[in-house]
Amino acid sequence: MAGGKDSVIDQLLHHRTLRRWAAAARAAKDTDLRQLRRERGRARKLKHHLDTLIHVAESRLALPIVGNQAFPRPHDSDWGWRPELWCGPLASPGGSSVQSKTMLGHEVTLFHDCRHSELTLRQLRNTREADLAAFGLRMDVFRFDGSYLSLAIDLPEEASRDLRRKHLIRVETIVEREKPLEIFARLNIKNGPNTEQIVRELPLHEDEIMVEFDLAYTKLNEKRVERMWLDLIFEGPQMNQVILRDLTFSRRPRAEL
Repeated sequence: MAGGKDSVIDQLLHHRTLRRWAAAARAAKDTDLRQLRRERGRARKLKHHLDTLIHVAESRLALPIVGNQAFPRPHDSDWGWRPELWCGPLASPGGSSVQSKTMLGHEVTLFHDCRHSELTLRQLRNTREADLAAFGLRMDVFRFDGSYLSLAIDLPEEASRDLRRKHLIRVETIVEREKPLEIFARLNIKNGPNTEQIVRELPLHEDEIMVEFDLAYTKLNEKRVERMWLDLIFEGPQMNQVILRDLTFSRRPRAEL
């Protein structure tokens, strides 16, 4: 029962289940293939529930608090959000020789045109006292033979709901890098057959790395807004390590004149 203590029977069932799966794992190399196929199916179903439990548990128990959506934002914001990669542990935290269109979680996708990928991506745990985000993203770039490298972050449906040209979209991040490079943020808004785009360079030399996108300078069709996403574009990334300690979004209406 949720919130209650395990009964003696629950504990006995738990230990019995552990012993059963431990024995199955030890015997797997010699198990009949038909039986092994059944065992694999059962294990996959069990793994799905275990992964969900672990994700939620680590989100609630770790510090900085995993799943935390709290961050400073303008007082008149009508929406704010931190992507899942910076909130909770991903089932697949990254990899090496990462290919284009590789996704980390459900919202972040890597794009590049390298013939030979020498890129690594890794979700890492933030432990600094100043960090509000529980996790960060580390990108190591070695030899780079491509012409572009970017991360695309899909914004949730709430970001586009009731979106108007009077809105300002704010993006804030914490960036660490081994060597100087330029990072550009491009906001994309799909509205009907058109996609409005606004580009800003991140002020990496400033203490507060923040950009705002003023939708008044677009030709946004407010009645046909479908979705939004942000591209982080890295210029000159070779032989560098970049860590995005945090990434947050907020939306607010521009002050009436």
